[in-house]
Amino acid sequence: MSIYINSIKQISVQQPLSEEWFNKPIIYNAQEVRSIDADYKQYLAPNVARRLGKILKRALLVSKKAMEESGISQPEAIITGTGLGCIESTEFFLYKLVKEGEELLNPTHFMQSTHNTISSLIAIESKCHAYNMTYAHKGISFECALQDAFIQLESNKINSVLLGAYDEMSPAHFTMLKKGGYLGKPNQIFTGETAVAMMLSAEKAENPLCKIEAVEKIYGADAGALRAPFMLTDMDYVMVGINGDEKTDEIYFNNCAKLFPNVPLLQYKNIFGESYTAPALGVYAAAICLQKGEISDYMFIDKYRASKSINSQSKILCYNQFENKNHTLVLLTNGKL
Repeated sequence: MSIYINSIKQISVQQPLSEEWFNKPIIYNAQEVRSIDADYKQYLAPNVARRLGKILKRALLVSKKAMEESGISQPEAIITGTGLGCIESTEFFLYKLVKEGEELLNPTHFMQSTHNTISSLIAIESKCHAYNMTYAHKGISFECALQDAFIQLESNKINSVLLGAYDEMSPAHFTMLKKGGYLGKPNQIFTGETAVAMMLSAEKAENPLCKIEAVEKIYGADAGALRAPFMLTDMDYVMVGINGDEKTDEIYFNNCAKLFPNVPLLQYKNIFGESYTAPALGVYAAAICLQKGEISDYMFIDKYRASKSINSQSKILCYNQFENKNHTLVLLTNGKL
């Protein structure tokens, strides 16, 4: 079964709700970069925006814009992937608890600290009382949510899913991950933040961005097992989640050399940064490329540079791995055929 991406919006380290990154991305040299927030006064009522943390405002806005562009005001399911959830609200609440004890605590930060707060907020605002699920599985959170969306649409019980991927990187959490040797290594790509929402449907809309042909999650796989799900499919490009860490990048290059020896490789984390749900930005970037009919110059990996123009038959495979245990494959094609 195939599903269609009818609309997709992002707030990240690039210009929010914009595709300026495609031709002129903002280039960062810092290790830690926070998202560029939109002017929420233009989109959210002041009484709503005032009580929400940044990640909730981002999630609500990209969801609203994705729904508006798709023409669906009330999705039949809301599915979210997040690695950290509302980490800053959690940290703020704990900080106050340590500093002030159990007296005079503001309950707002506690209420907004759970992972499923994001999906719940979107459901309340869109008056969607149907299926609502949040996946918090570190680096494969987005793909778990996407696979669930496939299952829900394949059941034929629903026709539309609002799929989201959201993460923020607080300074405190970045410091912890850096001390642990996960982030901030020499030559490693900066850490970013993710807010991506896309409207999916099983039925073809009037003008879909692209089509997702398949989603595969494979645990502890060797190259042969990774090849099996797409053995009969010729890829035109493979989007990989390299991030400048020699150890993790080597996994991508070695597997792709075995699986897709003559297929050009693309990157996206050099534009959007690293985060638990960065793969959602990879799918977003691939969808925009298919919609525009070309590949951004900034997505090519130098030694795999190829023609930037793509046609209606082109296929882009998004390949990500987390800790070399969880490998995920998402196949995208043109949605207008």
